[in-house]
Amino acid sequence: MSRVQLALNVADLEGSVTFYAKLFGVEPAKRRPGYANFAIAEPPLKLVLIEGEPGQDTRLDHLGVEVEAPAQVDAATDRLKGAGLATFEENDTSCCYAVQDKVWVHGPGREPWEVYVVKGDSDQKGAAPATAVADSDPEVSGAGCCAAD
Repeated sequence: MSRVQLALNVADLEGSVTFYAKLFGVEPAKRRPGYANFAIAEPPLKLVLIEGEPGQDTRLDHLGVEVEAPAQVDAATDRLKGAGLATFEENDTSCCYAVQDKVWVHGPGREPWEVYVVKGDSDQKGAAPATAVADSDPEVSGAGCCAAD
């Protein structure tokens, strides 16, 4: 099952966790310092909360589509490139306390979208990509782990 991901940068992580647990009726699937995510079955949503600066308004960090297998990321990469979109690929990267393969694109308003698969747990919030290949457009780069450009 694929699901849409919404990653938000929030000033009050604990308050946001409490609010979204009540809103969706589920507890976070993963909690780490400065980070929480919810795996919501209905509607199928991966909600990611990333702690930001105190006092800031909540803002969009990035959007995504979580898929089940690396082959689905590869297929999305081929489809996006075939559609003429500039892509940025990251493989075996640690992001949001998980090892992931992903491909990034930016929408017309520069909103970052990723198609990604979680390959396993990581003890790191984020690190430089193990393998990163910029393609087609020097302006496009990965949003970075848990902090979109």
